[in-house]
Amino acid sequence: MRAIALTNIRKVEILEQPEPIIQTPHDVLLHVDAVGMCGSDIHYYSTGRIGSQVVKYPFVVGHEFGATVLAIGDAVRRVRIGDHVAVDPAMPCFACAQCLAGRTHTCRHLTFLGCPGQAAGCLCEQVVMPETSCFPVPSSFSAEDAALIEPLSIGCYAVKLSGLTQKSRILIQGSGPIGLSVLLAARQAGAEYIAVSEPIAERRECAISMDADWAGTPDELEDHLNKSDPLEINMVFECCGKQEAMDQAVALLAPGGKLMLIGIPTFDRPNFAIDQLRRKELCIQNVRRQNECVNDAIRLLEQRPKTRLMITHRLNANQTGQAFKMVEGYQDGVIKAIIQF
Repeated sequence: MRAIALTNIRKVEILEQPEPIIQTPHDVLLHVDAVGMCGSDIHYYSTGRIGSQVVKYPFVVGHEFGATVLAIGDAVRRVRIGDHVAVDPAMPCFACAQCLAGRTHTCRHLTFLGCPGQAAGCLCEQVVMPETSCFPVPSSFSAEDAALIEPLSIGCYAVKLSGLTQKSRILIQGSGPIGLSVLLAARQAGAEYIAVSEPIAERRECAISMDADWAGTPDELEDHLNKSDPLEINMVFECCGKQEAMDQAVALLAPGGKLMLIGIPTFDRPNFAIDQLRRKELCIQNVRRQNECVNDAIRLLEQRPKTRLMITHRLNANQTGQAFKMVEGYQDGVIKAIIQF
């Protein structure tokens, strides 16, 4: 089968690899129909690492995908041959202390698709996954809809973890796919006010189309909030991984507020002004992927079809190198690029 691999920094090649086979009774053989390009894939493409996770070449990345079931193991009951599915790329053990505590996303023995040292990704024609990672989608969903479920589930989890209520006034920093997923989930949860900070015009426009109350550049944000007095931001979702965004979040949060860190920085050690954190009694909460929110994401997409607006580019497998360059450079108004097999 064809597999699209990173073979060096900013180098992508199509390789021939053996087709995967079912090895356990709970395995599902999937045909990969559509793959979403994620920011973490771009980190591996641009730098070859995310923190301690370092690529050994060649390596196939990718973890957001929609697929069709080709074959199933003897014990599989969740899906049938021919089903269209969204896929949770996390493969926990379900037996360690973290899993038993309801934290499968921080499983001590977690294997994650497209993560160096764990499992090859889905930028290929076929993948084998455990049935616990396969979620049938409604017949109205396309393959690219199914590929959106993974980033949407992160937005759903971030909002759930935040404790957002109908009185929450929130700021989302960055309106790429994760920021927009948070926006959709926060609106679904009934947030009173949602502002979006984003330097790229096309992404600000998309945020407004998805029902943000306001979208502007980071430079415009403080003036906007000052003019909106007595509006107070009591929750910030940082979705861009930038030090300057974290600094601005701490400065703008109301006392007792919460900063949700979702973006993946390129640097290892962010800095915070402890004086402001302490005087305002701010809470900082990291968000690790998602936890049991795939079905929430499927319902969100069903109920909010505007979600599909984040898909701006559709390319075929031979254009994957072009897709990496485009997403890395924020070219051509790209928000979410989908590779179709």
